[in-house]
Amino acid sequence: MAETFDFPTSLRQAQLELHQVTADLRALGRTLPWSVVPLPGWSRPDGHWYPSSRPDSPGWTEEQQQQVAALRARVLELSTAVGTHPFWSTVAEGKVVEARMALKHVHEHADGDKAAADGTAAA
Repeated sequence: MAETFDFPTSLRQAQLELHQVTADLRALGRTLPWSVVPLPGWSRPDGHWYPSSRPDSPGWTEEQQQQVAALRARVLELSTAVGTHPFWSTVAEGKVVEARMALKHVHEHADGDKAAADGTAAA
């Protein structure tokens, strides 16, 4: 049976926001040109050991660069908040990894679910 952890609300909220900001950054990255600066496209021939190609890249706009920078900064801030939260000093030495994994999945449980409230890891 998985151990339960009494995660503080601030830690759970920081972890949930970290998931969301990471997803936002990933989604933004899928919409951006392949190069930050304008570069010409290229193509390797079909006979090449690794055929591939890229179209011309117009580069990222100043706004896109600022969006990426802001999201990356927020990911760093939230990662630090989660990783250095005082809660971790209350977890038994051999249980920190289990607690960390349980925290990463707490948001997956329904709001009324006991597991969501106490941080029980799904078995």
